[in-house]
Amino acid sequence: MQHLYGIDVRVPMRDGVALAANVWHPVEGKAPALLVRLPYGKDVTMGVGHALMPDIPALLEAGYALVVQDCRGTHRSEGEFVPHMADRNDGEDTVTWITEQPWSDGTVGMYGGSYLGMVQWETAVTGVPGLKAIAPAVTSIDNYEAPWYGAGGALSLSLVTLWNAMMYAADAQRSLALGEDTLPQLQELGQAVLSHESLNEVLPTAEVPVLKEYGKWWDDWMAHPSHDGYWDAMELTPELKNVTAPALNIGGWYDLYIGQTLRTYTTARQKAGSAQAREGQRLIIGPWDHGLAGDGVYRDRSFGPLASARLMGLTNLHVKFFDRWLRGDTTALDGLAPVKIFVMGIDQWRDEQEWPLPDTQWTDYHLTSTGHANTADGDGVLTTQAPTDAGHETYLYDPRRPVPSAGGASMPTTPGFCGPVDQRTVAAREDVLCFATPALDEAVEVTGPVSLTLYVSSSAVDTDFTAKLVDVFPDGKAINLCDGILRTRYRGGLATEELMEPGTVYEITIDMTGTSNVFLPGHRIRVDVSSSNFPRYDRNTNTGGVIAHESEEQMIPAINHIHHGPTHPSRLVLPVIDRRDQQ
Repeated sequence: MQHLYGIDVRVPMRDGVALAANVWHPVEGKAPALLVRLPYGKDVTMGVGHALMPDIPALLEAGYALVVQDCRGTHRSEGEFVPHMADRNDGEDTVTWITEQPWSDGTVGMYGGSYLGMVQWETAVTGVPGLKAIAPAVTSIDNYEAPWYGAGGALSLSLVTLWNAMMYAADAQRSLALGEDTLPQLQELGQAVLSHESLNEVLPTAEVPVLKEYGKWWDDWMAHPSHDGYWDAMELTPELKNVTAPALNIGGWYDLYIGQTLRTYTTARQKAGSAQAREGQRLIIGPWDHGLAGDGVYRDRSFGPLASARLMGLTNLHVKFFDRWLRGDTTALDGLAPVKIFVMGIDQWRDEQEWPLPDTQWTDYHLTSTGHANTADGDGVLTTQAPTDAGHETYLYDPRRPVPSAGGASMPTTPGFCGPVDQRTVAAREDVLCFATPALDEAVEVTGPVSLTLYVSSSAVDTDFTAKLVDVFPDGKAINLCDGILRTRYRGGLATEELMEPGTVYEITIDMTGTSNVFLPGHRIRVDVSSSNFPRYDRNTNTGGVIAHESEEQMIPAINHIHHGPTHPSRLVLPVIDRRDQQ
């Protein structure tokens, strides 16, 4: 199909602001349209090549019109950009505008990842009639829990500093192009982006000079460390009841949004605003992170050729999904299961009918030791047998000497910082407790949500506890699978703070998001426990004060304890799948 291509087409919003879009539409006749809204520049979209987004030429060849739009206040669009503030109204207005164009058949779909996925949900909750389907990848509907803060209340430091420096630099560049004298701040922000690691070292965090000086929303984010009304205004979970568009949810086991991707799918299946939207939800999770590759190849672990998003046909799946819901082709998704996951360990794709899997055996792996679980060479044990002896582990958490981030669902997606990374160096630290099973005689599949319940006490009134699920290979290589953190002041919920009484034992649960991995014979299942994961998360100063405003001089060490035994059953809860009787 031949298309006409328009650059900088002005799309009017309800308040008179015009947003710029590039538009491909058929030379003759009408077509369903696909919309992409982004704050990173529509003019580079053809070259972005994000592996978890469909190929534009393939979409055009399939007969779709395409609209790629700069979000308000970014690049060629008018107005002022403040994350998430205008995206609901602007998304609704843009969909309505598309349906009124002479080349439109009145149906619209949306796709894209990260912020491009957030704007899809923000548009979908308006219930705008023309929107028939969305395909959000690696994204969130709760901007507190992901990406800006973690699900346990800690600031997602490395992401927040990098992303804000990038967005402030882009804003300065846009202002410079409009004739404003912003060259000095553009140069300073550009240097901050290039050396973004150094931003994480600055204390107090709220006073990072380049972000404090040029940031338009930095102060707001730092002023709201709890999930309060500021973040409630951006959370979409309560508004899923208004969504009538089915969603193709795409995520990665090492993506910073994996917890939200899984939770959004299950919640939308239950609470979306129409039977079509509920039953039309789809889920695809691969061994991917938040970056551009999507090939499942990492320095310390490669998941094989089947892991590639392109080879598994993600573009074709987009086309089939949109054919079903925009064109009404009721056979387009025939033979495709609603859930498609990549099972690590055996490194294979597998189709499922539900998430979590209906045959999940929730299994407690109890933590036990004789008091010397420090480091991977300690005596920490994971066992499915409830221990009869009481005990505890002790380590010193010093925020001036935090445990360094080594892999995980994090940003930036640089080697050694993101994805599967050998944990041997980190697990050699005395402030890391390691609890492992003996070498397995038989394979154990773990597929689903993972959590760690701990009985803890501390010398401090507030501290953090981290957890990391690890697959230990026979040669000693230890590959992380999923993890989590809990700031203990939020143990009763992210909206309210409650400090601890030093020495008192508290029960806490750490959400470790989820995974799908087969621990092969000869491997060991391990959980690593500590109190920092820096700079992926900010350091808890242990004082009980406002962490973002505290200096290094105000930091105090915390002596932290993990209690286990009959009265303090600390345990890793794993979703075990046993299908041997089906083989």
